[in-house]
Amino acid sequence: MDFSVVVEYFPRLLEGAWVSLQLVLISIILGGIFALPIALARISPVGWIRAIPFAYIFFFRGTPLLVQIFLVYYGASQFDAVRESILWPILKEPFWCAIIAFTLNTSAYTAEIFRGAIQAIPHGEVEACKVIGMTKTQMYRRVLLPRAFGIVLPAYGNEIILMLKGSALASTITILDLTGMARTIIARTYTPMEIFIAAGAIYLVISIVIIAIFRQIELRQNRYLGTLSIKVPDKG
Repeated sequence: MDFSVVVEYFPRLLEGAWVSLQLVLISIILGGIFALPIALARISPVGWIRAIPFAYIFFFRGTPLLVQIFLVYYGASQFDAVRESILWPILKEPFWCAIIAFTLNTSAYTAEIFRGAIQAIPHGEVEACKVIGMTKTQMYRRVLLPRAFGIVLPAYGNEIILMLKGSALASTITILDLTGMARTIIARTYTPMEIFIAAGAIYLVISIVIIAIFRQIELRQNRYLGTLSIKVPDKG
């Protein structure tokens, strides 16, 4: 194997890695914003309110991410109403179509993680909030959500890692993320082993950094509290 090609094209791989990071960061932020109200709706005592997020989560957890990307990128463009709408400048761009698909997917998984974290809070803490006269809004804002945040960190860190690996699917709609850039370089140099090893190493380094960051946040957040574990939803 000739790893001199890796040295030559390493800056291009870093460009692709930056695109991958943008995809993951934007979708994780947006997905987290959408996931919290979805999670709260999932634990609502009202049946029809629970049914709507349940159907949403069931669809996006039950179908492959690749299919969801294709539905957004290829499916939306077949409707005249979409092509003539103000959203078309966004929906015609592969980057933003990937962001939409990733956001919808990760919000479904993250909502289940948040729901599990909220329901994992000991019932005694909820009762204590009620005893001192907190309203439901105060209870969630001051106690339950901060407590759930500490519980959710390990599982949420895993979800980000899964999204990082899933971001490789963005290359299927012409985005030059890390995987897409690696394929482009391989088409020019005919060195798949060397380039894919280098790309895999970059993914690994990014994953290690994410794990280290979340470990520090978790230690700081839970330094006065016992941690509770929740099961990470399986993307398989």
